[in-house]
Amino acid sequence: MIIRKVGVEEEMFLVDPSSRRLVPVSGRATSGEDDVEQELFLQQLETQSDPHRDLADVAADLREARRKAAAAAESAGARLAVMPTPVLPGDDGDVTPNARYHRMMRRFGEVGRRALACGMHVHVDVADDEEAVAVIDALRPWLPLVQAISAGSPFDSGIDTGYASWRAQVWEAWPSAGVVEPFGDAAGYRAAVEALIASGAALDEGMVYLDARPARAYPTVEIRVADVCTDLRDTVLVAAVARALVTTCAEDWKAGRQPEAWRVDLLRAARWRARHDGLGGVLLDPLTRRPVPAADALATLVRTIEPALIAAGDHDLVTEGIARLLRDGGGAQRQRAAAGEDLDLVAVVDDVLARTAASFDDD
Repeated sequence: MIIRKVGVEEEMFLVDPSSRRLVPVSGRATSGEDDVEQELFLQQLETQSDPHRDLADVAADLREARRKAAAAAESAGARLAVMPTPVLPGDDGDVTPNARYHRMMRRFGEVGRRALACGMHVHVDVADDEEAVAVIDALRPWLPLVQAISAGSPFDSGIDTGYASWRAQVWEAWPSAGVVEPFGDAAGYRAAVEALIASGAALDEGMVYLDARPARAYPTVEIRVADVCTDLRDTVLVAAVARALVTTCAEDWKAGRQPEAWRVDLLRAARWRARHDGLGGVLLDPLTRRPVPAADALATLVRTIEPALIAAGDHDLVTEGIARLLRDGGGAQRQRAAAGEDLDLVAVVDDVLARTAASFDDD
């Protein structure tokens, strides 16, 4: 069984140290820093790891990338906050001065202006476009579980949304985002993307915001459903699960095993449960298609991808990581615990800032 390389991209916010509100200083923060990039809004930064087979190397890259991003933020008078959505009221986004971004805003209006959110994208090696499309077709019922593992955005601009991942709900508004019908093969994928762009629902291939897609610049499948995770242990857990899913789907395809057909409406329901409940409620089991406690759905996930986890040396990492999240709570539960009964959202930002700093602190 092939041990595939994995790379991770992380989007993050810039926060004023005094007010804890988002600040539009990414231009200053990225000046002279090649490894830290601007994103759609001036309140954001993006970093990435190199591709590695050993997830310890991915974690080391991400830790160093966060350290550089934090230093870049500090140079612009801000602090780095690894969180998926703005927590405090009044945190609006300022579009980064970029011709393509401004075209997006002119075409998509309020959908674009409200897309102030930070995700995590996992890239997993594939052999070619045919394997990539076979994998993304088979991944569809499993990706809601990846979303649930990462869910960490219960608050948005001053309100408790009632969701574990509001970022996912925000992203769903893009007309090119979300779950799709199977493509069948690489030609089917290309035809669908060309039609989507021709419809005006995406400016270009870079705006095809599917839950999973063949990457444009790399020979990888890019899984795009996860909230950015404050805790790097959660980030690495998501990366391990993503790799094992890609490997499992690819092995099934090579063996001629076809994925079970799912109606898009049921997939949407599975995604809604994941972003609403996270790990604190009910998820759809990808094999039975029935709602079950989150722990049971994740047990199905681990059983299904177990050979790939063992081959990659990730079995203990994943089983212990899932047990930790089910026991201690994930990102959404941690934010709600920080807010307390009084809904102290400043305390939430302070907790995120402290945990962000701890994530790259060698001490």
